[in-house]
Amino acid sequence: MGHRTLTSSPALWASIPCPRSELRLDLVLASGQSFRWRERNEGHWSGVLAGRVWTLTQTDERLHGTVYRPGTGQPSAPTPEELQAVRRYFQLDVNLAQLYHHWASVDPHFQEVARKFEGVRLLRQDPVECLFSFICSSNNNVSRITGMVERLCQAFGPRLVQLDDITYHGFPSLQALAGPEVEADLRKLGLGYRASYVSASARAILEEHGGLSWLQQLREAPYEDAHQALCTLPGVGPKVADCVCLMALDKAQAVPVDVHMWQVAQRDYNWYPTTSQAKGPSPPANKELGNFFRSLWGIYAGWAQAYTLPPQVVFCADLRQPHRAQKPPAKRRMGSRGAEG
Repeated sequence: MGHRTLTSSPALWASIPCPRSELRLDLVLASGQSFRWRERNEGHWSGVLAGRVWTLTQTDERLHGTVYRPGTGQPSAPTPEELQAVRRYFQLDVNLAQLYHHWASVDPHFQEVARKFEGVRLLRQDPVECLFSFICSSNNNVSRITGMVERLCQAFGPRLVQLDDITYHGFPSLQALAGPEVEADLRKLGLGYRASYVSASARAILEEHGGLSWLQQLREAPYEDAHQALCTLPGVGPKVADCVCLMALDKAQAVPVDVHMWQVAQRDYNWYPTTSQAKGPSPPANKELGNFFRSLWGIYAGWAQAYTLPPQVVFCADLRQPHRAQKPPAKRRMGSRGAEG
């Protein structure tokens, strides 16, 4: 049973109210937040969410989904509980129109660049998947990160279903990533120096912090504490820690900072660090820049940041899927979310 479309099998779908102004699947699922979604058919995105394989699509006012449960390969209409997982993933309880109105009222530049990009919202991802995906993101671009994460899941994640010629896997457990041969295997899969960070961070969480609950409990911790805790892990610098805080640990105020954000801040906001020695990004100056945007945009500053990078959003949206995508520019790096800093 292959990838279904809404028009070919409407009885196998269920939907929830969600206007495009609140969510644009094409912008959100290809924006470099998650690396596990592909546009398999026009406007239909397939990927793994909460242990299920989903195909999602949307009409002007509703978000539609069909689900493939592990071991069956047969599509079916999602249950109300499964649809609730989709609501949580896209954080649909957050009113994007209200945030947009607030940001536009305090930031004329935001109002100018964001009018073309309604519906860009932040995903609420599984902390393990988010953490290890962004460890893979260091000095990388969206297309290559996507390939690395896919190979990681194929090698170490549980098999879910096969659709057409594609086998879907869940994200690997901490235990699977902490095995003695993992680093060598990941190097063979093309992860390079990131392979050692993946295996070492999985071991650190299990052996030094007591396991998965430590990572999950960071959702309840204050932002600064969660950020500091993540930075103790191998391969996790301030930038990756902010990405994980923002996209998996409910820290909407986290603002990942890299060279591009410095350029945006200086060009569009006339911001410069207070210490003259800080000619470019450094941990203290990056924190100062994050505080600047938090004071401007408020507690959802990390969400507003997604709108400051429209060229990156457009670039990622064009990646759609490997067999359709244009070859990405060889030297183009992740803008706001990929490279560690």
